[in-house]
Amino acid sequence: MLLAAWCAWSVLSAVVALKGLATGAWRRPRWWVHMTSALLFLAALAWLRGALAGGLDTEKLCRFSHHTVYDPAYRERHPQEPWRLFPLHNRCNASHDLVPAWVNPTVGILAVCTLAALCGTVWSLTVRRKRHDGTR
Repeated sequence: MLLAAWCAWSVLSAVVALKGLATGAWRRPRWWVHMTSALLFLAALAWLRGALAGGLDTEKLCRFSHHTVYDPAYRERHPQEPWRLFPLHNRCNASHDLVPAWVNPTVGILAVCTLAALCGTVWSLTVRRKRHDGTR
């Protein structure tokens, strides 16, 4: 239920943010909140795509779906670090990674854009508060 609500909110945020570009709403704090949440959702989707790239049976996925050699000795020498959230890797052997090449750069760029949008939210709130405090 919570996941469905987050997805719906993120889609609404993306629509509001895109419409706001044309109308000049980017000067308002609400637009920045929508942009931040839409970017965070996209970053989470890209990260999830990479995190789930190995599936449940990595050996079968390497051999039958990617038609590459599964090297258990390589994986034993280079164990997957479950606590490491970035960059994402799930290697079949030394030369083939199940995580698509676009995932890590996309997650990084979207994380930086999300941080910039969060800064934009704080900036627009600060400017708005100064304007309203000055008119009283």
